[in-house]
Amino acid sequence: MPNRPVIGVVPLVDHKLESLWMLPGYFDAVSEAGGVPMMLPLTTDAEALSRALDVVDGVVVTGGQDVGPALYGEKDPGAVALCGELCGERDAMEALLVPELVARDMPTLGICRGIQVINAVLGGTLWQDLPRQRPSAVEHHGQPPYDQPVHTVEVLSGTPLAACVGAGELPVNSYHHQALRDVAPGLEVMAEAPDGVVEAVWRPASRFLWAVQWHPEFAHLVDEPSRKIFSALVDAARG
Repeated sequence: MPNRPVIGVVPLVDHKLESLWMLPGYFDAVSEAGGVPMMLPLTTDAEALSRALDVVDGVVVTGGQDVGPALYGEKDPGAVALCGELCGERDAMEALLVPELVARDMPTLGICRGIQVINAVLGGTLWQDLPRQRPSAVEHHGQPPYDQPVHTVEVLSGTPLAACVGAGELPVNSYHHQALRDVAPGLEVMAEAPDGVVEAVWRPASRFLWAVQWHPEFAHLVDEPSRKIFSALVDAARG
């Protein structure tokens, strides 16, 4: 396939095994969309990170552990107790990565933790735990198999996501307990759950900066909208 853009994928971190790893769905979905996936280094060396970005055309900011409350200036001393496992290494790296992606206007797709960390780094805040801080009848933390829909979202008309997958009701898989609280300046909402939880955002000032709360990397084999989201990233990176 001509002009296959290279897509950098933020690594996942396993503290127990002291390892970096990758869910195959991220790589497979990028490849299926016509891109070449490549794992980025986990680093807070700004020069090394910049050099890595020199050789990619787009980035996926992946899911993973909870975002540390300190990253978005949460002052409540009980906030950490509401979190699950944290990953300070990724918090530190992504605090460097996200502004660099914005500065380079590099096509970027955030997924699950990805939407949360993009929002946090750009000045937004998070709910640390939806069941305790914002309870609702919507189940956001699904069970296996993770490629199956858990709830619907309303894709807002007039947004890039609506142009990609259609406006209106969209069934999505879901596996999270944190979510966007205050949306960062410069980001706009593209989709919401029935309980009002923000499920997708974009940055109009960027060529392509989208982020979703659900998991198209799990659903891409069985779900056309998930494939279209990865294709949108790869097409933007190719351009």
